[in-house]
Amino acid sequence: QVQLVESGGGLVQPGGSLRLSCAASGSIFSINAMGWYRQAPGKQRELVASITSDGRINYSNSAKGRFTISRDNAKNTVYLQMNSLKPEDTAVYYCNAASAIRSYWGQGTQVTVSS
Repeated sequence: QVQLVESGGGLVQPGGSLRLSCAASGSIFSINAMGWYRQAPGKQRELVASITSDGRINYSNSAKGRFTISRDNAKNTVYLQMNSLKPEDTAVYYCNAASAIRSYWGQGTQVTVSS
């Protein structure tokens, strides 16, 4: 089992920045990749960014150039630095960890971009 705890969401004005954190615990040795997804009201959950255990990174088109995913292996933590936030980035952001046989989800953290 893997447990994921997210933090760092909140209310920010357009153009502002936030950093999300996701701390993993449990059977972390089994994790092949971690990522951030988001789900806005009435929409499907979508990938924002992911990072594999060997460092390969993938961004959605909406995240490219504005968001940066990174990890601290010593702290078993993955971060999502979000800059130049837009109202359309408003969503619940979920941390995900994937092993060879299953996927784990955090509880989600709300990000609201509004003036």
